[in-house]
Amino acid sequence: MQDHYIGSLDIGGTKIAAVVAGKQGPLARVTAPTPKEGDRRALPLKGIELLQMVCSQAGIDPGLVRSVGVASSGPFVHEDGLIALSSPNICGAGRNAPDLPNDWRTVPLELVLRERYAEVAIENDCVAALAGERAFGAVQDEPNCVYVTWSTGVGFGLCVDGHLLRGKNGNAGHAGHMLMSETEDALCGCGNRGDLEGLISGRNVANRLNMPAAELFNAARDGRADAREAAETAARRFGRALYNLAATLDTQHFVIGGSVWMHHADWLAPLVRDEIEQRLPALTAGVTISSSGLGGMVTDVGALSLVLPKAWIPPWRTTTPWQKLNT
Repeated sequence: MQDHYIGSLDIGGTKIAAVVAGKQGPLARVTAPTPKEGDRRALPLKGIELLQMVCSQAGIDPGLVRSVGVASSGPFVHEDGLIALSSPNICGAGRNAPDLPNDWRTVPLELVLRERYAEVAIENDCVAALAGERAFGAVQDEPNCVYVTWSTGVGFGLCVDGHLLRGKNGNAGHAGHMLMSETEDALCGCGNRGDLEGLISGRNVANRLNMPAAELFNAARDGRADAREAAETAARRFGRALYNLAATLDTQHFVIGGSVWMHHADWLAPLVRDEIEQRLPALTAGVTISSSGLGGMVTDVGALSLVLPKAWIPPWRTTTPWQKLNT
């Protein structure tokens, strides 16, 4: 009987997803709303509860899960050498936001999880997504690549010379907060005005026309002039941000996910590519972009890949077992 299982948590501002997997692949997945009330331990304790729940659903003893990979929204800070969350869409201290009825400045994520699990690996959700794409997706074993999500927010995971970049607090890749404009009145959730996320995130683009993001991009696809202009401007700005990263990191490949891209890449991609390809060929020649190979499972698979035994990788590449959880 198999006695080695791993777990994962995907922590976002809206929901937490937990997955348990064995050698043959993921066995079950459960989700719940992200806790935003109670004390600072409420969120990681909910994660442990979900991991126990998903084990019960899969019919395995929760005590057999000793390793947990975590893909989480950031940014992170260190508290006594352990990773804590300081996410503006989770921590309510000083924000005066009705949807954040807590006084948390940080959440002691790693501290609480390590009370229960022997191995805990925590990465920004886009870094974890890139780890998943390099293991099983569109950039398998590619040494110089970037994962990008374009959705309600904008985030990046970076890999240079085969090394995932993390930085002093694990926040490398927060290029969604690079400043792109001094005059644009585009307010990001982080408090910046004129950063990339404030300019092009689905939420902020849609707010300019006072309509839901999905409606705006669908209207743009259908040719509505004001929606088309807003969407195309966002795509060009997105392309310029990718050019900036190509020039900075000398990267080879961008793999892109997120709801905006997954639903509209067919007509936005040429605009994005043009912003890269028309500049400085010595840095941009041969740079490619493609859509996520793991689709909606990218952060779940990415979180699992943080603690995945190397021996499991070849069979998972052949069988793609995570797909059964996406049906």
